[in-house]
Amino acid sequence: MNTPYPDPFFTLTPETAAASRIVDFARWAARHRGVTAGADYAALHHWSVTDLEGFWSAVWEYFDIDADTPYEQVLAEERMPGARWFTGATLNYAHHALRNLADDDTAILALDETGVGYEVTGKQLRGQVASVAATLRDLGVGAGDRVVGYLPNTPHAIVAFLAAASLGAVWSVCGQDYAPQAAADRFAQLEPAVLIAADGYLFNGTSHDRRDATLVLATALPTLKATVLVDHVGLPWPVRSYPSLIVPWEDAVTRTEQLACTSVPFDHPLWVVFSSGTTGLPKGIVHGHGGVLLEHLKTLGLHSDLGPGDRLLWYTTTHWMMWNLVASTLLTGATTCTYDGSPAPLTRPDTLWELAARHRVTVFGTSPQYLLGMAKFGIDPSRHDLSSIRVVGCTGSALPASAYPWVRDHVGAHVLLASTSGGTDIVSGFAGSAPTTPVWAGELSAPNLGVALAAYDSAGTPVVDQVGELVVTRPMPSMPLSFWNDPDGERYQDAYFSTYPGVWRHGDWITVTGHNSVIVHGRSDSTLNRNGVRLGSADIHDVVERLPAIVEALVIGAEEPEGGYWMPLFVVPAAGVSLDDALRDKIKEVIRVGVSPRHVPDEILEVPAVPHTRTGKKLEVPVKRLLQGAPAEDVVNPAAIDNPGLIDYYARLGADRRGRRGTGA
Repeated sequence: MNTPYPDPFFTLTPETAAASRIVDFARWAARHRGVTAGADYAALHHWSVTDLEGFWSAVWEYFDIDADTPYEQVLAEERMPGARWFTGATLNYAHHALRNLADDDTAILALDETGVGYEVTGKQLRGQVASVAATLRDLGVGAGDRVVGYLPNTPHAIVAFLAAASLGAVWSVCGQDYAPQAAADRFAQLEPAVLIAADGYLFNGTSHDRRDATLVLATALPTLKATVLVDHVGLPWPVRSYPSLIVPWEDAVTRTEQLACTSVPFDHPLWVVFSSGTTGLPKGIVHGHGGVLLEHLKTLGLHSDLGPGDRLLWYTTTHWMMWNLVASTLLTGATTCTYDGSPAPLTRPDTLWELAARHRVTVFGTSPQYLLGMAKFGIDPSRHDLSSIRVVGCTGSALPASAYPWVRDHVGAHVLLASTSGGTDIVSGFAGSAPTTPVWAGELSAPNLGVALAAYDSAGTPVVDQVGELVVTRPMPSMPLSFWNDPDGERYQDAYFSTYPGVWRHGDWITVTGHNSVIVHGRSDSTLNRNGVRLGSADIHDVVERLPAIVEALVIGAEEPEGGYWMPLFVVPAAGVSLDDALRDKIKEVIRVGVSPRHVPDEILEVPAVPHTRTGKKLEVPVKRLLQGAPAEDVVNPAAIDNPGLIDYYARLGADRRGRRGTGA
């Protein structure tokens, strides 16, 4: 588990750290709470998880939460699940998202892969939200009703979300690369009153027409009162028979209205975000106005150091939880950038860097796959002026140590590379970085403030410098209120608390190091267990995918009848490369040297592609189960993966192997 960089790889200068918002917060806490942490992150974190009421009330006061009714108690009941936060308080998320935006400053910067963009000022955004909110109200939408979006990552989605939230309605959204049935699998559970959908989206130089898909989706949602049609890519909406009232977006967004936000309880539902849904219907995870408000102010305002004058550009789709954080950038008074298109268009693969330079982005967010792809294919962002970028955020999977020198050399030596790990479940991060934390290559700098994180062994004992389960031992305000349609909470309890009662088990293998950083090894339900030795799949993927000859890799460990264990490595070779014995030997050598001899697979097999969820996570467990012979319909929902044809491919691989074993071949 050791990285090739045992010493801190990067530390912000003391002067830069001292000017950060997290240090200002620590000074505030010293004056108002008697906490003497200063720039000592470890001391600040210790306070944040040992005095939950003191810390979260400090976040409330520091960010000047504007409650219509004050809270009676910060944490009325500390238990998991079911902690009760800020009882008695009433407020509204949308009010806070809009209150810090200066009229003439840019609130949203709309960008796309063509390089064309436009700005939405604070005054324009408030006006558009007020107009759409009035339209929804006229359609009968009120507190608790559901409004859903079938939309790309454009300002329309943020406006629609804030309009719904301002009424106390519940929001949910997914991208238009989802087939209408896949979108209906999510939205039909919510019985929505209004659907807001765009005519299409951009990707790799093509406008993808989603007008027919919108009609199919609307027809699959019998509870709709209206469908709002957005003109985004310039495709005319034909006259058709929709099952509900049709409202043009231009009519909805151009009314002259005054915004009045509905005050709701702290734990009133704000949005429903969905799990990947790799098996069965996706789970609807419900988060509340107050919990999201506090968590995102902490994460974006303190950890990411965002405030007025900053600009965040984080590549995401609307069905990934990072979109929710992108929208929440407005809470800090910073500008958020939306982006419609491919992260690396074929004709201009460095488009995102070009846009970041042109628009003086200060926080640039992406995924490990993007950074590794840039390095592998020789794309050099430094040909653009990236001097405005001070943080490169990275999440979605474990970021290998090899990416850190690349970011330093090709983005800037001044840049804090903030690798983070969290989940849709809390719609935020468990561990990451801050201006006051050093960065170790291949590691997350520290647990986030307010996150009582530990690594547990099988006996439920915290371990250091050993691989264990990622657990959270005390509640957080943004933990889910519930799962949708889970009235007795049984599915919620089973998802997080069945292994260690009263303790959140997230399902990741991590190591908490002696210097309190965190190393993520991959999902614990896909961890390799060869001869009783636990191995992290992410460690193998890291070293193999550094090879120029390999585009992507996937390793699984499959228990076999009569006690056998098969650990194959599937690889996707680069264009023009074939998997011969020399390349197999090279792969084994880099695993042996870069990880350990125990990690060398039983077989190395060439495959056409590796399947992922639509948010980019490798489907390790479903592939394992397909190889073991589980029926495909019990293993994975085709609508949840990026390449459904791979289901049959891996099922056939498993059948062929079982056939060979049966004949003794």
